[in-house]
Amino acid sequence: MTNKIKVALLGLGNVGEKFAEHFLEQIQEGKRPIEIVAVAHHHTDSPVALGFSQNGVPVYEDAAEVIKMGENVDIIFDLTGSSEVRQNLRKGMMDSGNKHTVIAPEVFANLLWMFFDEDVLLEGRRAGGY
Repeated sequence: MTNKIKVALLGLGNVGEKFAEHFLEQIQEGKRPIEIVAVAHHHTDSPVALGFSQNGVPVYEDAAEVIKMGENVDIIFDLTGSSEVRQNLRKGMMDSGNKHTVIAPEVFANLLWMFFDEDVLLEGRRAGGY
């Protein structure tokens, strides 16, 4: 695969921060063709958000800003645990006509997490899919 999979991470709280750290580790160690192209967190001055910013990754306070990136994002991991954010993301996708980007809810992040570390579950809110 020559094209990178472009990923955005929304919500860098307890669950999102742990997921981001392990996800980056998997990308770097496995030399995976994956790129984190944006993150969103309501505290843009948090250590993890600042870390992304210092590495050239755009950091947004409003998760809806990621929708404006259009087809420059393949997968949006919604780790916010907020049904309101999820609804706004879906509406923004529909309004923009973006049929390319996929929104992956926390349950999908939990599935991937099981491949990161078999012995530890990704703790946090169990928000539904859609």
